[in-house]
Amino acid sequence: MGTLVERTSRYVLLLPLPDGRDANSVGEALQRAIATLRSQLCRSITWDQGGEMGCHTKFAVATGIPIYFCDPHSPWQRGSNEITNRLLRQYMPKGTDLSVHTADDLARIADSLNDRPRKTLGYIKPAERLKELVAVTV
Repeated sequence: MGTLVERTSRYVLLLPLPDGRDANSVGEALQRAIATLRSQLCRSITWDQGGEMGCHTKFAVATGIPIYFCDPHSPWQRGSNEITNRLLRQYMPKGTDLSVHTADDLARIADSLNDRPRKTLGYIKPAERLKELVAVTV
């Protein structure tokens, strides 16, 4: 499973990776997920140093979205994603076999997270904040 978090709204997209987390599978899943968002919301992606983004150049050329890599051992450089991963532990505790979760399961979990008020947003839900952002970009 891959996670994408829109930085302004904290809106979460969970990416099923049924073919594994190799660079091609992750890149293709990322491209499919990005295609569901308005282009104005996709200005860049920040990723950790994992090898699953080995096809980042191919992705950037195909989508026009640059990818920035965090410094090694610097999780604070992608804090929204780290906090989201911590929230995901409430649904999938550490050690859970992620392969048992279907795309529908991941969609339900993402919907639950996006419908959960966040302190950092002034207790607005990520789905509501995203709706506000999209209204501004229309």
